[in-house]
Amino acid sequence: GMDMHAVHTNAMAGALALLLLLTKQPTTAEVPRMVEESRYSEARRRMVGEQLESRDIHDPKVLAVMAKLPRHLFIPEQYRHLAYGDHPVSIGEEQTISQPYIVAYMSQELQVAAGHKVLEIGTGSGYQAAVLAELGAEVYTVEIRKALCERSQKLLQSLGYKKVHVRCADGYAGWPEKAPFDRVILTAAPPEIPQALLAQLAPGGIFLAPVGTYYQELVRIRKDKNGKLHRETLIPVRFVPMFH
Repeated sequence: GMDMHAVHTNAMAGALALLLLLTKQPTTAEVPRMVEESRYSEARRRMVGEQLESRDIHDPKVLAVMAKLPRHLFIPEQYRHLAYGDHPVSIGEEQTISQPYIVAYMSQELQVAAGHKVLEIGTGSGYQAAVLAELGAEVYTVEIRKALCERSQKLLQSLGYKKVHVRCADGYAGWPEKAPFDRVILTAAPPEIPQALLAQLAPGGIFLAPVGTYYQELVRIRKDKNGKLHRETLIPVRFVPMFH
């Protein structure tokens, strides 16, 4: 027969193998989530290559953030499979999360640097705010729709974005007690630029907004150090109207 020593060693090896198996193997509940995560990260990698790099998104910091940030988490579950497509996606409340390209383009043209204080009007899903925070900004974001505002507030909190502050209010007023801001970005279109928001832009700052009713264009305004405004038109866009 086999000596006791061999039996003992086999039992030890078996127990060790079982232990390794238990520590290595995901639980049954985790498996679909892991499959889903890898499917999303593959879709995200494709999105960055096909929709951003192949166009005019060249800012390495913006590309890195878009490659890392789990965009699908900002979308209600029933629409998540559309998360990385080249189009806006519904987030309920008749609102959308902008097309990845538009988020990347606006983030790039806003020229955000670490330490910037940014005012965002139209939190929506919270995705653009998260992108700005990942670029190193302190973000003050305002959303008029209470349900959407509270949902995004919870999500951003749960994802650990301590530098994103969400307020449920009318965006036309901005966030005066935190002004002036280095950057101001609107993700809903006013018929013309609200003067109150321009007033909250610091000298040397950049303001970026879709402007217009039916026909909209993305407008960038630089405020020079003397407070003089320099306006340029970037691209035609389609955003939901900015409500009062």
